[in-house]
Amino acid sequence: MTDSSFIGPRMVTVRQQFERTRIEDVAGEVDRQLTRLQLQERIGPGESVAVTVGSRGIAGIATITRAIVDHLKSISAAPFLVPAMGSHGGGTVEGQLGVLRGYGITEEAMGVPIRASMETVIVDRTPQGIPVHFDRCAYEADHVLVANRIKPHTGFVGEIESGLHKMMLIGLGKQAGAVTYHRAIKDHTFPEIISAVAEVVLKRCKVVGGLAIVENAYDETALIEAVAPPQFREREEELLLQARRWLPRLPVREVDLLIIDRIGKNISGTGMDTNVVGRKYNDHAATSQDDVSCKRIFVRGLSAGTHGNATGIGLAEFTTRNVVAQIDEHSTKMNCITSGHPTAGMIPLVYDSDREVIESALQTIGLVEPHRSRVVQISDTLHLAELHVSEACLEQGELPAGLEVIGDPVPMTFDERGNLPDVASPAASD
Repeated sequence: MTDSSFIGPRMVTVRQQFERTRIEDVAGEVDRQLTRLQLQERIGPGESVAVTVGSRGIAGIATITRAIVDHLKSISAAPFLVPAMGSHGGGTVEGQLGVLRGYGITEEAMGVPIRASMETVIVDRTPQGIPVHFDRCAYEADHVLVANRIKPHTGFVGEIESGLHKMMLIGLGKQAGAVTYHRAIKDHTFPEIISAVAEVVLKRCKVVGGLAIVENAYDETALIEAVAPPQFREREEELLLQARRWLPRLPVREVDLLIIDRIGKNISGTGMDTNVVGRKYNDHAATSQDDVSCKRIFVRGLSAGTHGNATGIGLAEFTTRNVVAQIDEHSTKMNCITSGHPTAGMIPLVYDSDREVIESALQTIGLVEPHRSRVVQISDTLHLAELHVSEACLEQGELPAGLEVIGDPVPMTFDERGNLPDVASPAASD
C-alpha cells in the first residue's frame, strides 16, 4: 500500500564530465597493434588460430573481433572463434552462441567458423594441485589469441584482476575451470591462483598473443594494445591502473538510496559494478576500502543482453515483481554457484511498484526525513555521464569538477502504475 502523505525528495538531472580518450578507427587500431607482434613469424600459412570472444558487453566487440580475424587472414592464418565465457549462457553451447549472436557475432558476420564446446582438457596441475582446464577446441588449435577488456574485477583484488589472465583462466576454462578456480579461492588467494594457472596455460596452450582493451567512462574504446605472451603480466598490471583511472563514478560518496534502472551480465560480472556502487567487499554495506557508500539499492530491471541472468540482484535490498518475472532461474543459479557467490542471486524485498519501493526504502535509512534523503538514479553502472540526484546530494561537499545541473529540481514523477521513467541515456541501450 502507498502512503498518500509520502513526500519524497525533489530530483534534478546532472551531467558529469569524464576524461574522454577514445579511438575513432577501432578496426584500424586493432590491425596496427597486431602488426606490431609480427605474428607471421610464429604462425605458418594455413595454421589454425583460436580467437577468444567473451560474454561481457565490450564496446564494439563485433568490430574488434572481425578486425582480429581479418588481420589473421591477411597473414594466411586460419582463424576461428571460441566462446570464452566460463559458465555464462546457462553453461550450454547454444546459450553461449546466443550470447555471441546478441553482440552481432555470427559465422556469417565474422567470416570464420565458431567452434563452441563446453568440453575441456586438463592440461596440467598447478603447484597447489589445482587442475588446469582449457577449452578443447582452443587446445586443439595450432595457436590461441586471447582478447579481453582490462578492468577492475567486481570481487577479486590484486595487481591483476579482470583481463587477459582471467580470460585464460575462467573464459577458456569453461564451466569446469570456472567452478574449479572459484572453489580454489576458498583455500588460496586470487593472486596465487591466477599466477599459477596462467603460467601453466602460457606454457602448455600455445598462446601466441593477446589483445588488451581498455574503455573510458563513456563505455567507449579508449585503448587497444597487442601484447606478447611474455609481457602479459607486466602490461596487464599497468593497464589495470589506467582502467581504474577511467572508471565511471557516482558524483557523490554518501547515498541513502541508489536506484538502478537495469543490471546485467553484459554490464558487469556482478550485474552492477561493485567498484561503482561500493559493495566489492560486502554485499550489503560499504567498507573502509570502498570509495562509495550506498545504504540501500533498488534494482528496477534487467538488461536485454543478460538473457535473464540476474546475478547481482542479491546485492540489492529492493526490487519489483516485474524484475523477478524476468529472471531465468537456471542461468542465474548456475552462474552464482559456479562463481562461489550464491548470495548474488538471492531475491531482495519485492514490491508491486517503484513508488512502493521508494516509500519503504526511505524508512530504513536512519533519522533523515525522506524529502531530505540523498537519492541517486542511474541507467546502469556503465553509463554515469547523465543521472538524477536529489537536492540533498548537491549540498554535499567535494562534488566533482565540471558537474552540470540541468534544469530545476522537480518532485519524483510516477506513471499510472506507480513506476518511475528511466534515466534518459542514449548510450545505455542494450
